Amino acid sequence: MREAILGRLKEIVEQAATSLGLEVMQVEMVGGGKHRLLRITLDKDVEGGVSLDECEKVSHQVSAVLDAEDLIPGEDGYQLEVGSPGIERALVTARDYTRFTGQLAKLVLREPIGKQKTLVGRLAGFADGVVQLTMERETLGVPLDQISKANLKFEWPKG
Repeated sequence: MREAILGRLKEIVEQAATSLGLEVMQVEMVGGGKHRLLRITLDKDVEGGVSLDECEKVSHQVSAVLDAEDLIPGEDGYQLEVGSPGIERALVTARDYTRFTGQLAKLVLREPIGKQKTLVGRLAGFADGVVQLTMERETLGVPLDQISKANLKFEWPKG
């Protein structure tokens, strides 16, 4: 039942987001009872990312459909949260590693390389399932399937 609801939720969110030229990164239902949260994370392939106005539009569209279909059962209802991935966004897909080449990133590995399980460096590309990460003066190839978690790191502008 929960999987069917989540599948339909994803369809509704995809339709609302793509109508505005946005990409759906994540749709998740968190918690239960009075504390259910439907969290939607959106992205856009342009400088500046997703605007507050775009998040609001998706929220209104999704909310209207959910209310009309009464898709989320229970009298306690739910909270709807629509947002962007943020400045230290997670790197999830192979495309993310290519898209953010040149930016500072933190990778947490499933198995240590040498003695390090956490690596911080500049993304230097992605090919054949391997993320290239430049740390100090060396570039290291890290297989994508060895990365358990990755995100961009914020850098203060130099000036």
